[in-house]
Amino acid sequence: MGEAVHQLTHLRAAPLVTVAVFLLPVVAGLAGTLLPAFGYLPAIGGLELSLAPWRDLVATPGFATSLAITLLTGIVTPMVAAAIAFCFCAWAHGRPWMRRASAAVTPILATPHSAVAIGLAFVVAPSGWIVRLLSPWATGFDVPPEVATVGDPRGVALIVALLVKEVPYLVLMIVGALAQVRVDAHMAIARSLGYSRASAWMKAIAPQVYRQVRLPIFAVVAFSLSVVDVALVVGPSNPPTLAVLAMRGFTDADVARYFPASAAAVLLFLLVMAVIAAWVTCERVARVLGRRWIAAGARNGASGPVAAAGSLAFAALALLAASSILSMALWSVASQWRFPDALPSAWDVAQWSRRMSALAAPFWTTLATGVVSTLVALVLVVACLENEARMRRRAGTGVLWLLYVPLLVPQIAFLFGAQVLLVRAGLDGTLAAVVWAHLVFVLPYLFLSLCDPWRALDPRYARSAASLGASPLRVLVAVKIPLLSRPLLVACAVAFAVSVAQYLPTVFAGNGLVATLTTEAVTLASGADRRVVGAYATLQALLPMAGFAVAVAWGRGTR
Repeated sequence: MGEAVHQLTHLRAAPLVTVAVFLLPVVAGLAGTLLPAFGYLPAIGGLELSLAPWRDLVATPGFATSLAITLLTGIVTPMVAAAIAFCFCAWAHGRPWMRRASAAVTPILATPHSAVAIGLAFVVAPSGWIVRLLSPWATGFDVPPEVATVGDPRGVALIVALLVKEVPYLVLMIVGALAQVRVDAHMAIARSLGYSRASAWMKAIAPQVYRQVRLPIFAVVAFSLSVVDVALVVGPSNPPTLAVLAMRGFTDADVARYFPASAAAVLLFLLVMAVIAAWVTCERVARVLGRRWIAAGARNGASGPVAAAGSLAFAALALLAASSILSMALWSVASQWRFPDALPSAWDVAQWSRRMSALAAPFWTTLATGVVSTLVALVLVVACLENEARMRRRAGTGVLWLLYVPLLVPQIAFLFGAQVLLVRAGLDGTLAAVVWAHLVFVLPYLFLSLCDPWRALDPRYARSAASLGASPLRVLVAVKIPLLSRPLLVACAVAFAVSVAQYLPTVFAGNGLVATLTTEAVTLASGADRRVVGAYATLQALLPMAGFAVAVAWGRGTR
C-alpha cells in the first residue's frame, strides 16, 4: 500500500514537470525576445527601453514587401489547405480505397518540410524535372528558361511547398476526428433525404468535424506565417519573408541587428495572433451563412463538383510530393544529369560511400537527438496519462490549448529569448540544449498521438491485474504497455519525425556547433551541388520513414 501511495505521489508531479518542460521555455523565451524588441538587452549594450528597434525594422529595405508576402503566405496556405482537405474527405468518404489513400500519405507526412522543399525545388526549378520531362519536344528548350519559379518574389513556390505538407496533415486530422462522430448514422439519414454523398458529408459531417480540427488549422496558420527552413529553400530571398528577415538579424555578425530582429519576431507573433483572431471572426460569419445554406435544402448543388475539384487538387499535391521525394533520391545517385535529359545519363551509387565521412556526424547527431527527445517525451507523456487514469480525471480543453502553445507561437518569437537563457546557464551550443529545444515540440505531438488510444484501453485489464496482486507499476509495464505497443510505436515514430524536422530549434540551441541533417541540408540547398544536397535530403527523409516502417512492421507482427 505504501509503495502504491509513493508511486501515485510521483505521478501527480508528472503534469507539472511536463508543463515546465515545454511551456515555461516558451513563456521565458517570449520575455527574452520582447525586451530586446524595445531596446533592452544589457549584454550587448541595450540599457534602456526605446522604440528604436521598431524604427530600424520599418526602415529595413523591402520591409513592406516582406510583410505583404508573409501575410499572403500565412492566409492563403491554411485557407486552401483546409478547403482541399475537407473537399477530399467529402468526395472520398465511403469509398473502399479511402483507408489506403490515408495510409499512402504517410511517407509524405514522415518527410521533413525542408526535405520536401528541396525535392520540390528539384522538380519545379527552371532546370527541374517538370521542364526536363517536357523538353525539348514540347517546349523547345535546349537550355533552362529564364523564369523565376523557386524563390519567386510572389511566394507562390513557398505556398505550394507548404500545401504539399499541410494538406495531408489536415486530412489525417480530419480522418482521426471522424472517429468521434457518428458518421454512418448521419450519412444514412442525409442520404435517405435525397442528398448526394458530397452534400450529405458537407452539411451533416463537416460542421461536427471542424470543431475537432480547429486547433490543427490554427497550427497551420502559425506555421505558414512563421516558417523559416522552407522559406529559405523555395521562398523569396530579396526581400524575404518576415521570419527569414528576423533570422538574418539574429545570425548577423553585428549584434546591434539583434534589436530590430527581435522587433520582427514580436511583430510576427502579433501577426499570428491577429490572423487567428480574424479566422475566428470569419468562423462566426461562416456559421451564419452555413446554417442558411443547410436550411435552403439543396440536395446536390455545387458540392459534388467542388469536392471532386478538391480531390483532384489533393491528387496533384500528392503526385508533386512523390515526385519531390523521388527527385532528390535520383540526384543523390546521379553521376551526370545534363539538361534537358529526363533521367541521369550516368549513375554512381558508390558516391554515397564517398560522402559517408561528411554525412556520418550529422546523421548520428540527428539520430541521437531524435531518440533521446522521443524517449524523454514518452516517459513524461505516459506518466501524465497514467496519472490521469489513476486520478480518474481526464484533462480538459484548457490542457489541449496548452499543448498547442508551442505550435501556435512562432518559433522565431521565443527561441532567441530561450537561447539567451541557455547562454546564461552555460548550455548554449551543447547537445543537451538541442535535445531540450526539440523536446518542446516533440512532446505535444507525442501526447496528441497517444492520448486517445491510451484513454480507449479497457480499464478492466488493469483492474484484473490489480486484483491478482500486481502493483500499479507492474500493471503499467506488464499489462498496459504490451497492449498499447502499436500506438506507442506509432506515437514515437511521429515524435521522432518531428525531431528530425526541427531546423530553428537546432540553429538557436546549437548555436552553429551542433549540425544535423536538417540544418546541413537547408544550408547546402542555397547553392551546393545538387548531388550533395540530394544525399543530405534523402537521408533526412529516410530516417523518419524508417521509424514509421518499424512501427507498421511491429503492428502487423502483433496482430
